[in-house]
Amino acid sequence: MSSDNRTDESAAVDPVAYFLQDMTFHGRTERTRDAYERVLRDFEQFIETRRGTTLDAADRRACMAWVHSLRDEHAPSTVASYASYVHRFYAYMTQVGELESNPMALVTEEMDESIDTDPARRDVSVPEMRAFVTSLSHPLERALVGTLLKTGMRVGECCNLDVRDLHLDDDEVQAAFDVPHRGRLEGRPDSVYVSSEPARGEVYNGEERNASNKRKRDTVVPVDSELKRLLKAWLAVRPDTTSAAEPLFCSTSEWGDRATPSMVRSMVAEQARERGWYRQGGDSAENVTPHYFRHFFTTHLRDRTGDRGVVKYLRGDVASDVIDTYTHNWGDRVRTVYEANIYQLLP
Repeated sequence: MSSDNRTDESAAVDPVAYFLQDMTFHGRTERTRDAYERVLRDFEQFIETRRGTTLDAADRRACMAWVHSLRDEHAPSTVASYASYVHRFYAYMTQVGELESNPMALVTEEMDESIDTDPARRDVSVPEMRAFVTSLSHPLERALVGTLLKTGMRVGECCNLDVRDLHLDDDEVQAAFDVPHRGRLEGRPDSVYVSSEPARGEVYNGEERNASNKRKRDTVVPVDSELKRLLKAWLAVRPDTTSAAEPLFCSTSEWGDRATPSMVRSMVAEQARERGWYRQGGDSAENVTPHYFRHFFTTHLRDRTGDRGVVKYLRGDVASDVIDTYTHNWGDRVRTVYEANIYQLLP
């Protein structure tokens, strides 16, 4: 790269910074550069701390170990996307002669996950998301979207919630529902329990489910004052249901039937389309969907807390450190960190 002003040693000092600067020269957006930097720095930290090597000396097995470490926390398509960013980094750096080889080439070739070719998702700010939530008029819509945004649940996990999975410290709510909350919620007021058990087509709590919970472990998530407000408003108008499971969220058109993921996706698409956040045929990087809310939750809470462990616990991701540190210290650590950092969505 003889046309720029960098010294010959610049790539050796910090190959990632060198690559990101070239991305700037090539006109890539700031969001795209930020996405690459997050992944590349994570990869760099992993191979240095876990494999005892550096970017220029990493081999195929170090790359494979990093990819494997991602699978507990991310969906297959995300794992493949992140691997592709590292692959592009090495491919570019070897092409311009700054690194000697691309150890990620064979790893990505052998991966069978589908790759998201655009690393940058739509960037919705907290004020913009607040305006979106405020624009929702129906208590069910506000409660569903609020739950997804405030807890990071998958849409299927949200639809699978039963009344017993919610413990609100509120006399009116407790008087209105003769359904005791789960034992796991005892002593944990204003919280929601997300089970890892429900599976599509199987009977759970006396009802055959239409969605699976993909969560790796059961999780207790705090309910802050805003989500409590939204849930209380919904419970005040929630229709009676014939299901003995007493679903928390049920349709007001198909009266009393449990809400389904397709119903929630359609509702979110309709509302997002009005703000220019959804286009028929658009991909996951462009459209705001229920899954985007999980991404929004993860990104903002991780950036605000700097505590990946708390975020991993709340998402239901499996890891021994999460089990030991957070499951047994829920009240002192998880709720404190969550309540101090969760974004506000209501005026």
